[in-house]
Amino acid sequence: MDNQKEYNISGIQQIGIGVADVREAWKWYISQFGTDIRIFEDEAVAGLMLPYTDGKPRKRLAALAINMQGGGGFEIWQYKDRVPQPPAQPIKLGDLGIFTVKIKSHDVRKTYEAYLSKGLKASQPGISPDGLENFFITDPYNNLFQVVAGNSWFMNENKHTGAAYGAIIGVSDMEKSISFYRGILGYNEIIYDNTGKFSDFEALPGGTETFRRVLLKHTEKRQGAFSPVFGDSQIELVQLIGRKSNRIYEGRLWGDLGFIHMCFDINGMEALREKCRLAGHPFTVDSSTSFDMGEAAGHFSYIEDPDRTLIEFVETHRVPILKKLGWYLNLTNRNPRKSLPRWILKALAFNRVKEL
Repeated sequence: MDNQKEYNISGIQQIGIGVADVREAWKWYISQFGTDIRIFEDEAVAGLMLPYTDGKPRKRLAALAINMQGGGGFEIWQYKDRVPQPPAQPIKLGDLGIFTVKIKSHDVRKTYEAYLSKGLKASQPGISPDGLENFFITDPYNNLFQVVAGNSWFMNENKHTGAAYGAIIGVSDMEKSISFYRGILGYNEIIYDNTGKFSDFEALPGGTETFRRVLLKHTEKRQGAFSPVFGDSQIELVQLIGRKSNRIYEGRLWGDLGFIHMCFDINGMEALREKCRLAGHPFTVDSSTSFDMGEAAGHFSYIEDPDRTLIEFVETHRVPILKKLGWYLNLTNRNPRKSLPRWILKALAFNRVKEL
C-alpha cells in the first residue's frame, strides 16, 4: 500500500461535547458511561478554529476520556473566556446536526433497569426498525444519548456500557447525506431505510412526526493502532418529512453547549484531503502539521457534511500510555493498518481517573 495515495479510518475517536464545566460533566459521564480513562486534558487557546469561533481565538479547557470496554470517547470541551450558549430554541428530532450519541450496551434491558434504579431520566425501551431494543437517556445538561446493543468489545470491566457507538444525525437531503457518509467515511451498508412514524421515537422532542430513517454501518473491519478499542460503529440519518428543519448550531459557535463534532481517528491525511476536495467537502480547518494537545499530539482537520455538521479527523502522532513513567507512544512510523499489541492498549488503563 502506498500510504501517500490511501487513507485509513480506524474508527470514531470521540464525540465532542460542549459543556459549562468540564469536571462536573466528566464525573457524570464516568458514573453513567464509564469514560474514566484520561487520554489528555489540556487548557490552551483554540487558535485554528476561527471559521467556527466568530473569527477569534478562544481559550478553552478540553479533556479526552475513553471507556476501556470499547467505543469512541468523549472530548469534553469548555470555553474559558465566554459563557457557552444553549440553542436558541429547544432541539427537536430531525433538526440538522448531531441529535443523539449512540452508546453501546452489553444488555439494553439490564442497562435500562440500572439507570432507573439510579433515578435517571430514561425513556421506555422501544424497538428500532432492525428489531433491536433501545432507549434514550438525558444527561443533566439536556443532551440525549441512545443506548443500543453493541458488539466488538475490547475489555470486560463489569460496566453496563461502552462509550460512543455512533450518532443520530439530522439531515435535509437523505441521498446527499448517504453519499457523504458512504463515500468519505466508509459507511457502505444500509441496515434499514424506512419512512413513517416510529414508536421508539415517540418520547423524543418532535418524535411523533414523519421521518425517513436510514441506519448505516461499515462492512470493512476498521484497522489501525486503536481500532480494537474503537470497534465498530454506526450512523443513523434522520430526515424530517413535511416541514423544514432547524440547524442545531444556527447562530452559535463550535464549543457551545451540545454535541459539537464527531471525530474519526485516521491515517493518511494528505490522501484524505484530496478525497474530500474531490467530493466537494474540502477541509475548512487544517492544522497542517503536528498539533500539541498537552499530553497528546496529532494532525487534525475538519470538514462539513451536506448540512454543515462538523466532522473532525485526527491523525494521532503521540499518545500517553503511562505518563507517570514518561511512556509516550510515537505512532508516526508505524504501519497505519496494524493495531497496537493488546498489552499496550490495555496499559491505557494506567491513565484511569481516580479523582476529579
